[in-house]
Amino acid sequence: MRIGELSRRTGVNTHQLRYYEAQGLLEADRGANGYREYDEEAVLRVKQIRHLLGAGLSSEDIAYLLPCATGEAPDLLGCPELLAAMRSRLRRLDDQLDRLAQSRDALADYIDAAERMGSRTYPPFGDAAPERVPA
Repeated sequence: MRIGELSRRTGVNTHQLRYYEAQGLLEADRGANGYREYDEEAVLRVKQIRHLLGAGLSSEDIAYLLPCATGEAPDLLGCPELLAAMRSRLRRLDDQLDRLAQSRDALADYIDAAERMGSRTYPPFGDAAPERVPA
């Protein structure tokens, strides 16, 4: 099947399919006319890629995991290297979540403090208009 049909069958645009191919996640043969030709297995492979991307994995992680993937969900065989890679990614996500929680708590503290101060001390610089704080 050509790239347009693979796109229609998977709901993934052709630009993304070319990216997957460039990252080594998807393989295509070239016909005599130079067009990409995908086999039926490509539909399953693209669905696996989308699920793994949805889990927050990078294309590099996915390239490593795909040989261990079976089924659309996909199910992953529990080889030690695979488990180590997934645990490493999970630790990175946990670290990011911790940093986000700390930032959220600090911001909430600033908001609470500002609300306690109330508007009676505003504006702090006389009649000067306050600068906007970017969102």
